[in-house]
Amino acid sequence: MSDDAKRRALAAEELDPSEITTSPDGEPLALQPIWRGDFPIDAPVDQYVARRNFARLLVLTSGAFVAGQAWLAAKDLVRKRRAPPPRITIATLKDIPVGASLVFHYPTPRDRCLLLRPEVKLLVAYSQACTHLSCAVVPRMSEGVLHCPCHQGYFDLRTGQNIAGPPPRPLPRILLTIEGTDVIATGVEERMV
Repeated sequence: MSDDAKRRALAAEELDPSEITTSPDGEPLALQPIWRGDFPIDAPVDQYVARRNFARLLVLTSGAFVAGQAWLAAKDLVRKRRAPPPRITIATLKDIPVGASLVFHYPTPRDRCLLLRPEVKLLVAYSQACTHLSCAVVPRMSEGVLHCPCHQGYFDLRTGQNIAGPPPRPLPRILLTIEGTDVIATGVEERMV
């Protein structure tokens, strides 16, 4: 008899007979396979959770929720105290003819972005990092999409919305202002939907 079977046999001797059930095959508890102890089939052999253990679980779970909310509040506070993104002239209207795209960096030199001009009066700009795993998206102007070649993700060229593949959310939009012939980036709009 294995140690586990001996342990279970001793435990069965300490139980009230009404708490002992017979297994489906009718064999005594000591001869049952080990896995049956881990997956009890009825209430008498099931181990009930004590109130104290349940209270501990509730306190730990509540503490985790409070810590998560505090972390989100702190993150939001830090985000609100950041300096606003700079206003940067990224191109002139002559630099980007209809149907063309232009790579620029905004708001930092490490953040690659795309300026697109699908129509004469439509200029849009997005972060070039795919929202899936940050691969660089590539414009396909004739198809009206931005394509992520790493995992075949697609975004709508006019809106930046994720339309196919694994990307979970739209591309961050770069806010633009046109002053005279200058195209100026003024901010970044993070979008979840």
